[in-house]
Amino acid sequence: MESPVRTGATVTTNASRVLAHPSRDEIRVEGVLHALADPIRLRIVLQLAAAADEQACSHFDLPVSKSTTTHHFRVLRENGVISQFYRGTAKLSCVRTEDLDALFPGLLDSVLRGADLQARRLGGADAPSVALSGTAAGRVEQP
Repeated sequence: MESPVRTGATVTTNASRVLAHPSRDEIRVEGVLHALADPIRLRIVLQLAAAADEQACSHFDLPVSKSTTTHHFRVLRENGVISQFYRGTAKLSCVRTEDLDALFPGLLDSVLRGADLQARRLGGADAPSVALSGTAAGRVEQP
């Protein structure tokens, strides 16, 4: 058992910093689609997919409050779209690409490609301002 860490009046263990994630077998397509159906959550996934490394939650500039941002990350995590973990005090996130591709081949690529094409087509304020690059560059067809 890990030794407890004292923080103020409470005693916690490092294990309390582990976030619950569904196993690969627990991920359901309807949950993934629900998580990706929200424009803010889709924007988060687009930004994560475009990043070369995991991203801290504080790195996202979203037009919602901090508590609403936390809610969106939780929905994505609980539906198996992203993985989150703590590194120091930062909560880092990344897309569960390997799990999603194994369970639903082509789904994530199609959704990301469709969102990217829509953003280019609309080009308005509501479109995600994330250009897919890095590890996701090969996923999105360039015009």
